Amino acid sequence: MELLAPAGNWESLQAALQAGADAVYFGVEQLNMRARATMNFDVSDLTQIKARCSHYKAKAYLTLNTILYDHDLPLLQRTLRAAKEAGIDGVIVSDQAAIQATVDAGLPVHLSTQLNISNIQSVRFYAGFADVMVLARELTLPQMKAICDAIQKQPILGPSGQPIQVEVFAHGALCMAISGKCYLSLHAQNASANRGACIQQCRRKYRVTDLEDGHELELDHEFIMSPKDLCTIDFLDELIATGVSVLKIEGRGKSADYVYTTTQCYREAIDAVATGNYNPTAVARWKHRLENVYNRGFWGGYYLGRKLGEWTNQPGSSARTRKLLLGTCTRYFPRLGVAEFLLEQYEIQPGDDVLIMGDQTGYLETSVTSLHVNDSGAGLHARQGDHIAIPVPSRVRVGDKLYKRLEVTV
Repeated sequence: MELLAPAGNWESLQAALQAGADAVYFGVEQLNMRARATMNFDVSDLTQIKARCSHYKAKAYLTLNTILYDHDLPLLQRTLRAAKEAGIDGVIVSDQAAIQATVDAGLPVHLSTQLNISNIQSVRFYAGFADVMVLARELTLPQMKAICDAIQKQPILGPSGQPIQVEVFAHGALCMAISGKCYLSLHAQNASANRGACIQQCRRKYRVTDLEDGHELELDHEFIMSPKDLCTIDFLDELIATGVSVLKIEGRGKSADYVYTTTQCYREAIDAVATGNYNPTAVARWKHRLENVYNRGFWGGYYLGRKLGEWTNQPGSSARTRKLLLGTCTRYFPRLGVAEFLLEQYEIQPGDDVLIMGDQTGYLETSVTSLHVNDSGAGLHARQGDHIAIPVPSRVRVGDKLYKRLEVTV
């Protein structure tokens, strides 16, 4: 079972690897489904991404899964050449031009959920191109098991000569459109979701108006197109039992604390299933941790045979906690295990739960056990403009960001 985690920037990449991901997926520049995000990598980063993943014995998968136009093809070719030179382990694609170009480049093809693979005949068709296929998110567990069983029975082999690996989403944001094929952003803002430019029109409030007489309908639920996030942690044993090979976490637009927490929870849960330690007590603990990072509420998606109807009740996160940016690391003292920060805003005191994130540090959480303020020694309180020093459990770097975690009051 491969656990595949998202990486939208260096912080998240490091956090995914630290948390136990077997592989990470990432985008470069604009030819991926998070092209609007400010968190994409550059083509020149591919070699370093691969090196960092290799250090953790993890695989690196490049996403090139947008719809492509003719003017995109030169960039596609350049990106694939760079990926080949960097030793990238696979390319996640959906457009037929990208599929063929990836095959021609000699790189392993992974098929994106945008292809909506929902039956065994589709698997057979694409087996000549790809070793890994993401099934449509609208399938149920019995449908997924039937496909996995059929792949092994014949078996259906990919270009590598091995049976096709089936990949499914296990956690993260869901789209109200079939496998993410949405046109709302295109119609409203000329920003195509299928070109990685989704502006999430579905996450807004809407009023329904009768165009004949002007009457407005009052809706019981304002967010009628914004589904809750997928969460399979409480039936992960059933999901694994279908025979799928790869569990994928959504979230290339999310921050390092989300990536670290979700990856670590699913890492622990996968291992617990394998060792027979998966139980309701452990599930409750993982679920609580997942509720502490960005989410729109949870439901099990279509996997358990439910119809789409689990809607979020607010536009943003329903997380139990939030983080406040406090300041930046200015020095680290390895012998003492102490880091110095410039407190740029808000306040801090002993007992506060804090997070530290950075490109090489990834994600680190701790509590303030002692606080030194400016040159005055130990203190009970620090405020904006102060230089503070706190013990940290592992190495941090100059430029890392310090956050305070706060409980959200309802």
